[in-house]
Amino acid sequence: MATFPNFQPEYNFNKTIETKSVVVNLGDGYQHRTLFGLPQNQSIATYDFVFNVSKTDGETILNFINDRDLDQASFDFTPPDESTSLKFICTGKRKTVPYLNRAKIFLKFTQVFEP
Repeated sequence: MATFPNFQPEYNFNKTIETKSVVVNLGDGYQHRTLFGLPQNQSIATYDFVFNVSKTDGETILNFINDRDLDQASFDFTPPDESTSLKFICTGKRKTVPYLNRAKIFLKFTQVFEP
């Protein structure tokens, strides 16, 4: 199991929690809502992180993420608001170069539930 490199994101991150459910719209505005999946796996967290790092550290992060794209494996990461590590996949990435030898890496981590 891979562990994300030891870099911390900036503290202005977004966390979105989406509950997996099936909604059937019935007549007269009524709905039938059913939760989908195991109870502990129904609320999926998605984080939008920004890593403000040096150019070489940015390459280390992107190489790690690209390797996970190739092997399709999840990785362990401890978000700043959690006390334990969770399993994630990266579903979005972007890099900007604001200054010489600096990089801003924008990553979207989606929680997965694997053993």
